[in-house]
Amino acid sequence: MLTGDTRGGFTTKLHARCDARGLPLGFVLTPGQAHDVQGFAPLFRMLSDRIEAFLADRGYDADAIREEIEAAGVEAVIPAKGNRRNPAGHDRAKYKRRNLIERLFNKLKNWRRVATRYDKTKESYLGFVALASVKLWIPFVHET
Repeated sequence: MLTGDTRGGFTTKLHARCDARGLPLGFVLTPGQAHDVQGFAPLFRMLSDRIEAFLADRGYDADAIREEIEAAGVEAVIPAKGNRRNPAGHDRAKYKRRNLIERLFNKLKNWRRVATRYDKTKESYLGFVALASVKLWIPFVHET
């Protein structure tokens, strides 16, 4: 078998963006064998003018990503990969809040259809992810 090849075909990765409360703001689906960097641009450009800091894991530690974040006037809170010669520092206190995106994925995967990816098409899968996200937003709609 080739990398990413399964009985059902190629796998996929769901990339998400959330706000400071851990509520979903956007999703991008990429091929399973693709690097995390491919999911960065569409998610970052959705609301890049309204964020102060971009928190991400080591998978997003690339010079091109750091340059785009800096050009937007946003603070990059991304730990450096271990093999970097000149690692960039990051705010550890802010990085601890990255668990919000992990908790978002945990909540989404409570929906069996999201966790197992039964849907054959990208559109139907992302549609159900959007429905599950609406369920997460409902308690906050009348908050403000």
